[in-house]
Amino acid sequence: MTELYPLRFKPIFKDYLWGGTKLRSVLNKDFETDTAAESWEVSAVEGNVSVVMNGPLAGKELQELIDTYQSELLGEAVFNRFGNMFPILIKFIDANKDLSVQLHPNDSLARERHDSFGKTEMWVVMEADEGSELIVGFNKDLSREEYTEALESGKLMDILNREKVGSGDTYFIKAGKVHAIGAGILLAEIQQTSNITYRIYDYDRKDKDGNTRELHTELSVEAIDYKKKDDYKVRYEEEYNVSNPMVKCDYFNTNFLNIYGTHTAQLVNRDSFTIYMCIEGQVQLTVNGNSESLTIGETILIPANINTVNFSAANAKILEVHL
Repeated sequence: MTELYPLRFKPIFKDYLWGGTKLRSVLNKDFETDTAAESWEVSAVEGNVSVVMNGPLAGKELQELIDTYQSELLGEAVFNRFGNMFPILIKFIDANKDLSVQLHPNDSLARERHDSFGKTEMWVVMEADEGSELIVGFNKDLSREEYTEALESGKLMDILNREKVGSGDTYFIKAGKVHAIGAGILLAEIQQTSNITYRIYDYDRKDKDGNTRELHTELSVEAIDYKKKDDYKVRYEEEYNVSNPMVKCDYFNTNFLNIYGTHTAQLVNRDSFTIYMCIEGQVQLTVNGNSESLTIGETILIPANINTVNFSAANAKILEVHL
């Protein structure tokens, strides 16, 4: 059996009506369509499973590797918890136009309705045009009845909380929180493995065929968190050459690495795979004497049985994700 090594995957591109060209112009992605909305970097979502693009395992699907290597790839604790299911989905997102106002169900509701994980997620803003905004939650506590009345009377936008954003801003979006990425924002997203979205407002837009997109008004009502909670903005240190904690939750842990010179990541006690996403600059990773270059917009998965990763960079910013 081939020995595991740092794995790179072919991006899976998604083009929606709000996508743009920054995945190509900023992140150097090579897609065939004029625009692209999302680049799925590491995915085991059914029908959208990542394929290895480097080394002896090139051409193999992530799911096949999980079935073969199990805890060697995932980590024993991760495998014991999730079995052969890969628990997170990693993306880059380019919002050239506003995304729909939406939310995601929690684990119990998603399991009951869709036989799926729920979706808690986080965003790290990489670029934002001047004046760009996110919608995160409500601007006051609401009852279900107050929310429904605002939705039906066309006043939904009046009760939503808007946040002006800039590069480096980070948001933690729990399941049930109403949200939307605004136009002009390029970001990295880390989320539970789930493709369940409840769309509640889409600006009455039509797709290329002249159809409005489906809304999930009834499904949403039981899934929404109606409380105003200031628990979404993530503050973190940017100290050089250490793992600066950003988000720690039941579904993923994310750290910020600000690499200047050299840094060694000791993963021996982690008992989890680790994913590195380059969000600025370029970095050299060395594992067992073999080097891989990681440039802005690139992602690599370090199997759980690898204990040490050495980094070298003139200046690079990296997201480090594990369970």
